[in-house]
Amino acid sequence: MMQLNNFMADIYFGHLNKDIFHGFKDSKDDDRTRNFIEHYLEISQQYPPRQLEADGRVGSELLEKLKTIGFFGLNISSTYGGAGLSLRRYLKIVEVVATQSLALGFTSLAHLSIGVKGIVLFGNEQQKQKYLPKAASGEMIFSYALTEPKRGSDAKHIETTATLSDDGQYYILNGSKAYITNANYAQAMTVFAQMDPLRPGFMGSFIVETEWEGVKIGKDIPKMGLKASSTAAVHFKDVRVPKQNLLGSPGDGFKVAMTILNYGRLALGAASVGILNQAVEDMLKRSKNRVQFGRPIQNYELIQEKIVAARVNGSVVSAITAFTAAMLDKNPLAPVAIESSHCKLFGTTRAWNALYDAQQVAGGSGYLSTQPYEMRMRDFRVTTIFEGTTEIHSIYPALFVFRSLTKHVRKTHPGKIAQFRQLLKLLFRRSSWKMRFRHRRLNHAIRLARSLARRIRFLILIGLMIHGRKITEKQFFLRRITFLSFYLYGLLAMTARLSSKQKDGNDLSEELDILAYFMEEARSYQRHNGTMRASCMERLHKRVFRHLSSK
Repeated sequence: MMQLNNFMADIYFGHLNKDIFHGFKDSKDDDRTRNFIEHYLEISQQYPPRQLEADGRVGSELLEKLKTIGFFGLNISSTYGGAGLSLRRYLKIVEVVATQSLALGFTSLAHLSIGVKGIVLFGNEQQKQKYLPKAASGEMIFSYALTEPKRGSDAKHIETTATLSDDGQYYILNGSKAYITNANYAQAMTVFAQMDPLRPGFMGSFIVETEWEGVKIGKDIPKMGLKASSTAAVHFKDVRVPKQNLLGSPGDGFKVAMTILNYGRLALGAASVGILNQAVEDMLKRSKNRVQFGRPIQNYELIQEKIVAARVNGSVVSAITAFTAAMLDKNPLAPVAIESSHCKLFGTTRAWNALYDAQQVAGGSGYLSTQPYEMRMRDFRVTTIFEGTTEIHSIYPALFVFRSLTKHVRKTHPGKIAQFRQLLKLLFRRSSWKMRFRHRRLNHAIRLARSLARRIRFLILIGLMIHGRKITEKQFFLRRITFLSFYLYGLLAMTARLSSKQKDGNDLSEELDILAYFMEEARSYQRHNGTMRASCMERLHKRVFRHLSSK
């Protein structure tokens, strides 16, 4: 059986890794995790979000307090002075941090989730010994420098260059980076640069200290939200980076960048869970206390609909984020591009909807700046843009599978006729992942998941046969596959979680109803979007846009 060595991609073609599925269990908070949360809340409550926003930065006193409780070393190994938390426990902390000041939270989260992650994952022992103890203590805060003025989502074609010096001891770094989080708080950065002008994508990732000659950090950029966080441009002019500060080998940079972003996207998924849960609490409290037409507005279906949507989405995003994190806890370099993309896309977009609904339930008072809603919306808005835009993540999982499948088939079946035959074999292959559970609703969920997997396989293979290389231009089609994949992943993660809880004898009545609700949403989407043919709206879109573009 063909396998692409990716949990979700393999499912599309009939193979479910049952070791991963059945090995997933809910992690329980331990005393250390709770202590970190308690200490963080105790400190953060001394610095109200409005005051941090008015100050426009996180002050040195507050940073020192966070360093004192070990907040810059949460998931750095204890070997190097960190707390050594598992990814799943770290993400539990992220959920809570997101409900306080996001600007403050992102200062440490950007450092841990992406800034120093390259050294943790790809650094050699010398690099780890030199930088991780300082990173864990907060003495050296890290940034992640990939985005450029002309290159956002198109990371493979960045323009910053790294050229080996004549004596072979340094890489000479030149170029500019844009919108770098923590730029003016950082003492070091993970910087990405092209290493061969004739080979776009042949990149390197470098540990660069901000005090080195030639590194210039601009002033913090005024922003819509996250005003206390530092976001600035960074310029490199003939910066001499010691050869030993290259992470991995020459050419590994793009792989390093994408692997790190898996972790950043998971952190955004966890932050979204925190926001979704907070929105549920806010809406329940407001709707109980607000009386209109002689009744609390909680009694009205259109208000209930908003609360239920946030609760269901929080449960789904929590499940897929935890499931993905469990894979990375087992193998930190696990290929989870599709899974982390789903966490980021559906976490941030659905949390944004919940923020909108929470403000709506609050009514006129929700529009006041004395209430927390507008600040939360301003702060959270950027999560649908950085770490890959909503639009990119709406097509990325489908593109990833198309490219992986094409590469595999061309490698194993030379010749177009042989490749076509292989695609036909894959199209009619039966799935090999039948499972039975004690509760019938879990069985129904798995049956629906298999149906979604078959539909995705059909769309992928027929799409390749019809469109060939032009498939990359069919973005509506790619988005339909991505959304079907999300529903598939959500069902699998929720079923795995509930199966594990069922064995422990927990009461699952609410969670089973949430699963049923999500199943209906998945069925509806499959019914209306599981076809090769463009929808009427998609066809009309092209016609209307032609009118607009011809003006």
